[in-house]
Amino acid sequence: MSGHKDYGFLGIEQRKAILAYFSSFVRKLPVSYITFVYRRSQFEDPARLMERTGRDISSAMVKHLGFFQSFDDVKVYYDNGQDIVKQALDRSVGKVLSRGGVVRRRKTSMTDYRLKQVADYLCTIELALAKYETKEDGETYNKFFGGIGSFKRNWLKQARSKRI
Repeated sequence: MSGHKDYGFLGIEQRKAILAYFSSFVRKLPVSYITFVYRRSQFEDPARLMERTGRDISSAMVKHLGFFQSFDDVKVYYDNGQDIVKQALDRSVGKVLSRGGVVRRRKTSMTDYRLKQVADYLCTIELALAKYETKEDGETYNKFFGGIGSFKRNWLKQARSKRI
C-alpha cells in the first residue's frame, strides 16, 4: 500500500487496483485465519507480552485442534519481524501441534508463497481495523479503504468471512 520497494514506481490508483485484485483472490481461497492484537504499552515488559501471545496462540490452537490435525502439514508463515511473535509461535506450535517432537521450520521470503502474502493481507486488514478504532488510521488507510464505514462494509466483511 505504501508504495515502497517493488511498488515504488506505481501510482496510488494502480496500487489500489492490485489490492482489489488480491482481495478478490483471497475471497476465493479456502483459507481460515485468526489474529490477535496487542499494544506493547499494556504490558510491563516484553516477557509478559510474549507469555500472553503464546498463551493466546496455544488456546486458539487447542480450541481448533481438530481443524489443525486434519492437515498432513501445517506451515507457519512468519517473517521474523518481531522476536516476541517468533518465539511465541515457535513455542505454541511446537507444544500443541508437534507430533513426536518434530516441527520443521524454514526461512522464506514474502514472494516464496502466496499463502504468506494472504496472511500478510489478512493481518493488514485486522491492523487497519485496530487503527480505525483508535483513530490512528491516517491518510494511507483512508486512501485505500475509504472511511471506517466503507472499510467495514467491504474489506473487513470479506476478510472476516475467512475467520476460524
